[in-house]
Amino acid sequence: MATLSTPLLDTIATPEDLRRLSENQLRQVADELRAETIGAVSVTGGHLGAGLGVVELTVALHYVFDTPRDRLIWDVGHQAYPHKILTGRRDRIRTLRKAGGLSGFTKRAESEYDPFGAAHSSTSISAGLGMAVARDLKGRTNNVVAVIGDGAMSAGMAYEAMNNAGAMQSRLIVILNDNDMSIAPPTGAMSSYLARLVSGGTYRGIREAAKQLAKRLPKFIYDKAAKAEEFARGFWTGGTLFEELGFYYVGPIDGHNLDHLLPVLKNVRDSETGPILVHVVTQKGKGYAPAEAAADKYHGVVTFDVVTGAQAKAKANAPSYTKVFGESLIREAAKDDRIVAVTAAMPTGTGIDMFGQEFPARTFDVGIAEQHAVTFAAGLATEGYRPFCAIYSTFLQRAYDQVMHDVALQNLPVRFALDRAGLVGADGPTHAGAFDIAFLGCLPNMTIMAAADEAELVHMVATAAAHDGGPIAFRYPRGEGVGIDLPAEGRPLPIGKGRIVREGSRIAILSLGTRLSEALKAAEELESRGLSTTVADARFAKPLDEDMILRLAREHEVLITVEEGSIGGFGAFVLQLLADRGALDRGGLKVRSLVLPDTYIDHDKPEHMYAKAGLDAAGIVTRVFEALGQEVSRKARA
Repeated sequence: MATLSTPLLDTIATPEDLRRLSENQLRQVADELRAETIGAVSVTGGHLGAGLGVVELTVALHYVFDTPRDRLIWDVGHQAYPHKILTGRRDRIRTLRKAGGLSGFTKRAESEYDPFGAAHSSTSISAGLGMAVARDLKGRTNNVVAVIGDGAMSAGMAYEAMNNAGAMQSRLIVILNDNDMSIAPPTGAMSSYLARLVSGGTYRGIREAAKQLAKRLPKFIYDKAAKAEEFARGFWTGGTLFEELGFYYVGPIDGHNLDHLLPVLKNVRDSETGPILVHVVTQKGKGYAPAEAAADKYHGVVTFDVVTGAQAKAKANAPSYTKVFGESLIREAAKDDRIVAVTAAMPTGTGIDMFGQEFPARTFDVGIAEQHAVTFAAGLATEGYRPFCAIYSTFLQRAYDQVMHDVALQNLPVRFALDRAGLVGADGPTHAGAFDIAFLGCLPNMTIMAAADEAELVHMVATAAAHDGGPIAFRYPRGEGVGIDLPAEGRPLPIGKGRIVREGSRIAILSLGTRLSEALKAAEELESRGLSTTVADARFAKPLDEDMILRLAREHEVLITVEEGSIGGFGAFVLQLLADRGALDRGGLKVRSLVLPDTYIDHDKPEHMYAKAGLDAAGIVTRVFEALGQEVSRKARA
């Protein structure tokens, strides 16, 4: 047995080792786990505050439940770093979000302790219910526990799952990690006592016996008795909403007090009744003073100094695309009071926080509710407003039916600002904006733009502001621009018109989005090898600049399309145009589409990910020579 002076964390390779310790040693484990999490994230960057808030909860869950036999599902997963440390991944924790390293989220392929992969919110209860039903069908008895934050509870999917679970009366445990909204504050010893009481077998046994007795009474007396019991328990503990959804509510309890957590979790573990919700109140950033003091509780950080909390500041060569969007939208809104901004719980990530400071009455953060955000924006558009719905590309996927049915079908002028288009680096495939060109481009009435640089983004914001002819989307990547001078004011672009950036005669590179800079580098390389090269910026994926594309096909031997999107997007649209217009019938024309590969690319630095995808200058040059049937290493003849 380790002594109090021995680092207990060093003795824990798996949760089975943790469960060999005595309860009075768990406080030390939690303290060491918190320190290890801080130390690791100081090196890797990533999500810190959420993980610090669930250190004690993580220890308690793995101590009480028989993981991985008992399924433990972390909603979103950005709070799962302590979980990874306890589940056999401590030796790799400093590879978080690095090439070949651990994912920043839970991932099934990474560990048997991650029963469900996550990175988008509000999925845990649905997944947990599926696992619970599968368990019952197999005749097994293991527990299923879903840990969901109060922010994720703002999404309708969580309530859909709870409603279903409550109706089915499946044996499922949901831990509501309340670290922001403070639905109901814990009230010390009395709160803890009540939580232990109502979660215990004695109370539940008496309650069930009373129910059976009451059922023999006349219906009107039974109904009143049931309401009285529910009211009395709700009066002391809260949770009426969850009771109405069919869950047995326990809490609130202090999520940092192991003496409170352990007995309650043991009680719900041993319960044989249908779904239970345990309301745990925690503090984001708990135990690390710089995080506790920060407005965002160090939700997402770059590398930092553990002693001071000071985060490393990379020297910016150019403003971020997000900042350019936010500032451009402010300028447009200053000229037009019909412009409003909508975001789904990502005001800082999308730049809408800047807009909100200038126009608070015209800014709407609807919570983690992308479906609602889109239809809410559609409603604004019906009344003559000009809504900008700013959502990460990867999250707009969650509202696809609303984009199609509530916006495009009705041809409503909702403006979709799609941040994080393309590959996003350390967040990996769950956050890649790979599919929006394809899934928006197939919708009638939709206009799609992609900014080649930050100056083009300024003009595209102005274009969207002026466009009342139906829905319009413009996409731009995460990170810095290319360093180009910004225009003082955006000017609306002609819809469906691209631009020739460089004239040549033999090779044509048609770029959509910020691969334009790589296309120009490729053109320089091709010129050095004797291949005269035209470079065009499509600007629009829909409608296409048909005249420009047909000219490129007519006047060049090779036409290469390049985009930061999946198969079925811009390149497919161009090929459809060329086929319909007979341009592919002309002998000698060679067309190649460069897209993201039909696979999910693991997290890495963005430039490495694009190189792997063949979407950098070297990849473009290689495809040109392949089209010509030549080796890249050989000098081509003019």
